[in-house]
Amino acid sequence: MKQLIQWIVIPIIIGILCLFVSNQLSQTESVDGKVLYVYNWGEYIDPELIDQFEEEYGYKVILETFDSNEAMLAKVKNGGTHYDVAVPSEYMIEMMKEEDLLVPINYEQIPNIKHIEDEFLDLSFDRNNEYSVPYFWGTVGILYHPERTKSIDFSSWESLYDERLKNEVLLVDGPRESLGFALNLNGYSLNSKEDQQLDKAYDSLLDLTPNIRGIVGDEINTMMTQNEAKAAVVWSGMARDIMWENEALDYIVPEEGSNLWFDNFVIPKTAQNTKGAHEFINFLLDPEISAQNTEWVGYATPNEAAKALLDKEVSEDERFYPSDQMKEKLEVYENLGEAYTNKYSELYLKFKINLN
Repeated sequence: MKQLIQWIVIPIIIGILCLFVSNQLSQTESVDGKVLYVYNWGEYIDPELIDQFEEEYGYKVILETFDSNEAMLAKVKNGGTHYDVAVPSEYMIEMMKEEDLLVPINYEQIPNIKHIEDEFLDLSFDRNNEYSVPYFWGTVGILYHPERTKSIDFSSWESLYDERLKNEVLLVDGPRESLGFALNLNGYSLNSKEDQQLDKAYDSLLDLTPNIRGIVGDEINTMMTQNEAKAAVVWSGMARDIMWENEALDYIVPEEGSNLWFDNFVIPKTAQNTKGAHEFINFLLDPEISAQNTEWVGYATPNEAAKALLDKEVSEDERFYPSDQMKEKLEVYENLGEAYTNKYSELYLKFKINLN
């Protein structure tokens, strides 16, 4: 009887396993050539839109994230994963162009480029947008708690040094951001290549040490939302996201000046699905799609048609869509070249070691 059961059950099990393997193979074949590898910053696209794109275009999107332009560059150059779309910032786009890492954009496949405002096109880091398509833009400034810092005026970077902020300041983890505000504090360009100016900026960062609670990444969101610090140097969109969770907070760009940054789509030269890359970029530039993504991400959109769909409370908020007068005080990060890129990184690393 036992042998009879085995003769009956074993073939059934084998049949089920074969059917399972067959289904898995057919699923793999169904997405063969229809996979899109996207390399983006964390929390920088509405997950619902990825699902919608997959459903409408039949692709399987593999999303990987990075936390710095430098980390993104290293991974793309390594070539282990053939990313079809990446989202670097302006100075990094310039570097990637110089290293011949990008594919020119075919705008016949991206008709939705017509929705991008002219002021965000043909910028110095990529003339005629030959290699990049605008995604989001913003500033670097100070997120703070007005009620807990009533007598501190955050209109200057100098405010971060107030002794009442001892162990109460968070810094976003980035060499250009930290050395940038220290340069601006001293009246220098955040693209300085003067060793004396950089050394002074480094000394200014060291002077801030007693007030620094930590240098962190996305943890800033939780810490500021839960009032674990009174002030933080952050990107504008990150500030806006946190302010949605904690309405007691405010954001300001100090009067000495700061960074005006741009994140753009690019197609790395190692991409294996350039058709899908163009379709993905064009999809995200659709006004309604872009507006939904802007509301979810929290950063400023360069998409004029999408901006018109946003609540005026958002689109007219000069903290996140700064006036032309404020923009005059802002600088775009430039490609510093290998020597000074290394110099900034070395000074920043030295600062972090001393902080610990």
